[in-house]
Amino acid sequence: MPWLSILIAVPVLGAVGVALLPKGSDKLAKQLALVVSLVVLGLTVAMAVQFSPNGNRFQFEEKYSWIPSFGVHYGVAVDGIALVLIALSAILVPIVILASWHDAEGRPDATGLAPKRSAKTYFALLLVLEAMMIGVFAATDIFLFYVFFEAMLIPMYFMIGSYGGVQRSYAAVKFLLYSLFGGLLMLVAVIALYVVAEKNTFMFPELIGAIQDPTTQKWLFAGFFIAFAIKAPLWPFHTWLPDAAAQAPAGAAVLLVGVLDKVGTYGMLRFCLELFPEASKFFTPLVIVLSVVGIIYGAIVAIGQTDMKRLIAYTSISHFGFIALGVFAMTQNAQSGATLYMVNHGFSTGALFLVAGFLIYRRGSAQIADYGGVQSVAPLLAGAFLIAGLSGLSLPGLAPFVSEFMVLIGTYERYAVPAIIGATGVILAAIYILWMYKRTMNGPTAEPVKGFTDLNGREKWVVAPLIALIVAFGFFPKPLLDVINPAVDKTLTNAQVTDKQPVSTVAEKKGAGQ
Repeated sequence: MPWLSILIAVPVLGAVGVALLPKGSDKLAKQLALVVSLVVLGLTVAMAVQFSPNGNRFQFEEKYSWIPSFGVHYGVAVDGIALVLIALSAILVPIVILASWHDAEGRPDATGLAPKRSAKTYFALLLVLEAMMIGVFAATDIFLFYVFFEAMLIPMYFMIGSYGGVQRSYAAVKFLLYSLFGGLLMLVAVIALYVVAEKNTFMFPELIGAIQDPTTQKWLFAGFFIAFAIKAPLWPFHTWLPDAAAQAPAGAAVLLVGVLDKVGTYGMLRFCLELFPEASKFFTPLVIVLSVVGIIYGAIVAIGQTDMKRLIAYTSISHFGFIALGVFAMTQNAQSGATLYMVNHGFSTGALFLVAGFLIYRRGSAQIADYGGVQSVAPLLAGAFLIAGLSGLSLPGLAPFVSEFMVLIGTYERYAVPAIIGATGVILAAIYILWMYKRTMNGPTAEPVKGFTDLNGREKWVVAPLIALIVAFGFFPKPLLDVINPAVDKTLTNAQVTDKQPVSTVAEKKGAGQ
């Protein structure tokens, strides 16, 4: 059964169906989009059940000739890393659709104007974006990967530019220009890889080990890495994210930060390390420095933010520093932790953005100073915000803690000083999360929030699955790690890296020898 092609086709067909609905059928468009996204989730679960972690690396493989003269194929397959990210996408989209039930309505924005908006278009764009996200993680042909990599920009650009905040046009154009610049660098590198490898194919498994010259590897690595660093975004390529996340509707911000940005770190792990192993080792010190700076910078700047969505965006810059650090530490613990972090960050930050979106919908403002005492009038909303915030600061017992701990332990095995410096990001995270919670949820009830309604039935269905996943994977991450670990082993092997033993194990052996 062509699982991956079906997973890509179903949301595309659903988007067409939503777009073809007659005018005025906004409610039906929302319902159809939700049903389609739930079908995709069901199919993803059915596919995941059949995945064998210890079987062939790439499973559910499909390969069809697309442009024979250039060796371009429609090639899709998944390993454990791609599978968990596809599952993340399939889980978040129906939650986002349910959370975005009123995002496309023409309510007056902060300018007092009500832009003409089409609910059908908004939900059709969400489904198209889901297809692109699944495709980019499933692609095993590098040219096909590039196509999905660029195609993702289109629906997100329109969601930000047409349905976002007051400065939506500026944010959308900035997002597009940064992404296109990175994409053009990657396109040059993809073409150069094809020419230099002389394999007459873009298939990733066949290109592993094809480039032996160290200098060539470095140039090609730079083209891929900069594109992925912009997409991630890794400091100092991050400046587009706070604007885009702050201006995007809450649901679009969830997919932007929770899934789209993971394509950058996924690309580093998948393509940079395996296609250019010697160049990866050469640039590792630089990337680790950028990652550590990103961890500290993102956290410090987040502390000073007055806008809730911008604060959450800067926390994500800090978190992406942890993920990139784990990828380039090149140990089993660090890379497995980084992959797990990609998933857990999607749930954690998704919950934060969505609860922030509920607050903004009620108050009409993203400014932290406009809130206060919400806990006394909307305790369920405040409780959901607290759990999401605590997961953002990696509290033990919640999912991000496991992944962050693995990244730091795995990094310490090779690079003790960066791991120690990076660990200070945990302390800074406690400051920006708890301070934001205190200013918005505690204290005397601010005049504008009197009369706040608590979470309604639909909103409870939005936050409940995310909180359940955050708690479940906080206590029991084994199902995800069982899928991730074999894929990470293959990555380290192809990257020509021998996993270094933990410091404690080495010390024990020395002691035994003495």
